[in-house]
Amino acid sequence: MSKQMTEMLKGTLEGIVLAILRQRPAYGYEITGWLRDQGFEDIAEGTVYALLVRIENRGLVDVARVPSEKGPPRKVYTLNAQGRQALDEFWRSWGFLTARLDRLHDANGERA
Repeated sequence: MSKQMTEMLKGTLEGIVLAILRQRPAYGYEITGWLRDQGFEDIAEGTVYALLVRIENRGLVDVARVPSEKGPPRKVYTLNAQGRQALDEFWRSWGFLTARLDRLHDANGERA
């Protein structure tokens, strides 16, 4: 992953994880696996776990400890109402940015 991609991902990873959790509850390893399946192969598991701690501390998710057959209980994260509001705000910001970037890209004649 390029340095530019890494920097851009830092700014959007929270929104991506909230969007994943809007689809269904998940635990950290599942989220990391999903991200890797979507092409973010270099994402460190620690990055996702640190983000999950942050969004938990901000009250954006509810957490349940669920027994695991493969070890200690897993922390399963579920998006709550505050998290849905944060995700809605993320999508509004995303739409604002992408619309302006697309216009700039078009103005520069860089689209086919």
